Amino acid sequence: MNRIGKVERTTNESSVRVEIDLDGSGKLDIGTGVPFYDHMLTAFGAHGSFDLVARATGDVEIDAHHTVEDVAIVLGQAIREALGDKAGIRRFGDAWIPMDETLAHAAVDVSGRPFCVHVGEPEQFNTFTIGNNYPFVLNRHVFDSLAFHAQIALHVRVIHGRDPHHITEAQFKAVARALRAAVEPDPRVSGVPSTKGVL
Repeated sequence: MNRIGKVERTTNESSVRVEIDLDGSGKLDIGTGVPFYDHMLTAFGAHGSFDLVARATGDVEIDAHHTVEDVAIVLGQAIREALGDKAGIRRFGDAWIPMDETLAHAAVDVSGRPFCVHVGEPEQFNTFTIGNNYPFVLNRHVFDSLAFHAQIALHVRVIHGRDPHHITEAQFKAVARALRAAVEPDPRVSGVPSTKGVL
């Protein structure tokens, strides 16, 4: 089974190229011009055991928002392409990730019905910027865009957390692990895992 998605997208605000192999081993080529986001995408690829290329140029001199959101859009599209007809996958996955004082949970349904629930981030960090280039509030945009364009239902919860870096990283790792579990082949399922016969 060859489950690879490749998508390129160019707008007046950014140029993005993403390639993902759902059956990879964590080989990574990441460069978006937003160093902390690169760190998060590296964690996503490594803990999902995906081979991931995410290269982007954008108007980061204005704000990281366009580039960060556009990479999430293209990543979602590449995941959707890689999944194909979704035959033989487990479909559902979830993960609990602790990171020091932080605990995050993510649950995924590869349903074909995009939805994102993102709760629990401490409101006092809404104006905080991590590493001088990644506004904390972009987390919600990333997960919303990823879920919509991958056509998955995604629930992400922060249970505990005091450090914005830890809170963000635990969420990215939780989403990666949950997605990894959901897209894994299920030896007991040969067709599409839905009573409707399609996802």
